[in-house]
Amino acid sequence: MKSLVVVVLLLAVGLGAGQNNKGWWKNAIFYQVYPRSFMDSNSDGIGDLKGIKDKLSHFIESGITAIWLSPINRSPMVDFGYDISDFKDVDPIFGTIKDLEDLTAEAKKQNLKVILDLVPNHTSDQHKWFQMSINNTNNNNTNKYKDYYIWVDPVKDDKGNPIKDKYPNNWLSVFNGTGWTFHEGRKQFYFHQFYKQQPDLNYRNSDVREEMKNIMKFWLDKGIDGFRIDAVPHLFESANISLDEPPLGKNLNLSLHASLNHTLTKDQPETYELVKEWRDFVDNYAEENKRDEIVLLTEAYSSLENTLKYYEVGSNVPFNFKFITDANSSSTPEQFKVIIDNWIKGTPQNNVPNWVMGNHDRVRVGTRYPGRADHMIMLEMILPGVAVTYYGEEIGMVDNTTIYKYDVRDGCRTPFQWDNSINAGFSKIAENLLEKNWLPVHTSYKSGLNLEQEKKDSISHYHLYTNLTALRKRDVLKKGNFTIEILNKTVLAVVRQSEEEAVSLLINFSKNNTIVDISKLVNKRNNAKIYTSSVNSNLTVNQTVNPVAINIPGDTSIIVDSSTSGATIVNYSIMIFLSAVFISFFQR
Repeated sequence: MKSLVVVVLLLAVGLGAGQNNKGWWKNAIFYQVYPRSFMDSNSDGIGDLKGIKDKLSHFIESGITAIWLSPINRSPMVDFGYDISDFKDVDPIFGTIKDLEDLTAEAKKQNLKVILDLVPNHTSDQHKWFQMSINNTNNNNTNKYKDYYIWVDPVKDDKGNPIKDKYPNNWLSVFNGTGWTFHEGRKQFYFHQFYKQQPDLNYRNSDVREEMKNIMKFWLDKGIDGFRIDAVPHLFESANISLDEPPLGKNLNLSLHASLNHTLTKDQPETYELVKEWRDFVDNYAEENKRDEIVLLTEAYSSLENTLKYYEVGSNVPFNFKFITDANSSSTPEQFKVIIDNWIKGTPQNNVPNWVMGNHDRVRVGTRYPGRADHMIMLEMILPGVAVTYYGEEIGMVDNTTIYKYDVRDGCRTPFQWDNSINAGFSKIAENLLEKNWLPVHTSYKSGLNLEQEKKDSISHYHLYTNLTALRKRDVLKKGNFTIEILNKTVLAVVRQSEEEAVSLLINFSKNNTIVDISKLVNKRNNAKIYTSSVNSNLTVNQTVNPVAINIPGDTSIIVDSSTSGATIVNYSIMIFLSAVFISFFQR
């Protein structure tokens, strides 16, 4: 009993230590909200901040740690909010700054973090900075904004006229075609890594760096708990504008972004220095304002080596997109194991891995991995570290591949499917005005793929999801050792275990039943039971299984819960109960 008291005391002391709650994110589940598509509170067919606030209970019930809001800033919406015209305002289609403050305040009451998208690489061409920058006529040296963007003089013809189709170099936009646009007012080219309406900022200008810190402070003051930083590898380009990027091969279409090796426009050394500068800034802010640790999540579609470097400069979560970019429905257990091993081995000490299965730019996991979406969600929840959920994954939403109304990415951005009422409960627009939803709802909501129905069903994607988030609260998934093996050539086994218990995820990549022996992986523990399984398994929760011969149906994933003895689990539960009582007593 003495040891139990010591553990309880240590737990209580640990909870009270430190002002900044460092590491709160290390076993977190981050949930990406695409605001346009989550919940429409004012019946205009577009989701908004009040709608998100009205649905905070969904995140709590689902076991989410933090929600991440895709851009809500004022914008002309050329790129759906990633072209920002005012970094310190909310676009009216989403509401007001007051709505954002109300959302963060209510989230805080419910112990839910709110992360905001930060888009630092570029602005809209409608932004004040750009409008001031283009007014740099007659070489006006008093214009503070003249070098906020990347401007280059054109080559001129014999008459002194600019040659507008002779670009400074061969650098391309991510959306293909030249990355240079000639501006008639300023009589110079400006560089843009994305649409021409999204001019790149010049971070070699110290004023620009200060502007972005001021923007961070503005939102932190409003209650934001951190930032997901967009398009990080593009923040800097080579200072030598005269150089071309090399092609990746011969006879390529050199207007396509994928045709060049982007040695000059991606992953520049200065990029990592800038992220470190932001890390220092938010750490200082947290200390000065006695705030919990402010989290930085970085988006970088880059090589494994270049992405892992972001850990070293202060990104808490350098997004791991490898199950999006390097794997597909035909991938083998061996390929999955390589992806997992490489990331875990590359994660620096005192940091944690992270796992991303989908986002607003990519085909949904249920569409990319037909019939295997449950397997992927189970995998990210059992692997050590941070899990990232894209809205709708918790109920098994898939792409609507017939609706590319504005953008090829529309298929993964359709409204959340709350129930089987009109518009799946997303909006109260009258039935005869359905076309006014910014995107139509996927018709699958009518046949049961909606949250309300899945809560009622005894077996559903949503029940699987909440079983997984509950499981992640156990110490074995927070601190347990990690083992990964391939069994019988077709089953990927991911095992997390402590002295008291083991949790094993078994993914059968074969269409055939497979019998596996996990006894050596879990140290010959007794009391093995099925904790949960993919919805197509026809297996019974709490069904006892023999660790030496577990029968896994084809194309099925199961999680097996093992312990050394029943008494250990009981003692563990008692310890948690007494810890809670103890802490509650001292918080009175």
